Amino acid sequence: MFKILSILAVASSLLIPMKAEAASCTSASYYGMGDGFHGRLTASGQTFNAYANTVAHPYLPFGTRLRVTNPTTGRSVVVKVNDRGPFVASRGLDMSYGSFASIASPSRGVARVCYRVI
Repeated sequence: MFKILSILAVASSLLIPMKAEAASCTSASYYGMGDGFHGRLTASGQTFNAYANTVAHPYLPFGTRLRVTNPTTGRSVVVKVNDRGPFVASRGLDMSYGSFASIASPSRGVARVCYRVI
């Protein structure tokens, strides 16, 4: 009887689809234009390129890919974590200038975004 219950438990867990990881929504800013960071080393040891699709995140592993979406415009971009930050408590992401500009107007400086690991 125990074997049958064990097999049923394993089988049912295989049949139930994994729940997709929910998106996290936060404020994002950008860096790399006029602030002296373009060309400097990031926390991962890579040279920062303000026009590349990269992002700073406080704790996700370097190399993690994220889809970042601006819910207001519906535009999204895929970025790679290669730096640490942001260092402003109310923000969850610090995007490269190029990646930020592809989903929001840089003149705003900060935008509400949602992101998920892909």
